[in-house]
Amino acid sequence: MAFAKWVFWIGGVWGVLVVGPLFFLEDALAGATGKPFSHPDTFYGFVASTFAWQLAYLLIARHPDRYRPFMLLGALGKLIYAGAAWTLFGQGRIAITVPMLASPDLVLAVLFVVAWFKTRPAKAQADAIPAQ
Repeated sequence: MAFAKWVFWIGGVWGVLVVGPLFFLEDALAGATGKPFSHPDTFYGFVASTFAWQLAYLLIARHPDRYRPFMLLGALGKLIYAGAAWTLFGQGRIAITVPMLASPDLVLAVLFVVAWFKTRPAKAQADAIPAQ
């Protein structure tokens, strides 16, 4: 279980450090493309949802056995995002910097799955209540 704690703690802290600043970078990111975002609501929706998952990773790190079912969902999210980034780059629709920044998510996705296999499920509540 120590492995899962470390993996999800690292994943959560990394995510907070990478995603958190995006809340304040709309102008800089729009400036890099030379035009304002056409859908800022979509941008902030993505950032907010992604940031919330980083907090979920930190929660999983506290009690991996209790939150084990969410580990695979976290891995799936990281895999989908990184896969989409590399696909978009392959189509020539985005710069290489985006999939390069998303590549650590592929490593974390693998580590999240390994953590899932290494973590035993939490005991059912019925097991925790003594028989009378």
